[in-house]
Amino acid sequence: MSVQPEITQRDLRNRSREIMDAIQGGQSFTVTRDGHPIGQLVPLRRRRRFVSRHEFAAMSRTAPDISLDMFRVDQDATTDHYLDDPYAR
Repeated sequence: MSVQPEITQRDLRNRSREIMDAIQGGQSFTVTRDGHPIGQLVPLRRRRRFVSRHEFAAMSRTAPDISLDMFRVDQDATTDHYLDDPYAR
């Protein structure tokens, strides 16, 4: 585990563009005030939209088995069996 570089509050104010570019590139920082850590700047994780076939197959191998009968029982228990006409007055 790598140690996050420390930056002062003044550095954050004066070098904000440079620091934000580094964060966008994956760098994290600990912000200090008067020599004491007060916060962390960390990049947000971006959600992937695409999962490759290979990754999906690998994840599927470790997924728990699904009982279709129990799935149907769960659906029946949570479903409203009496469908009303939404337009009936």
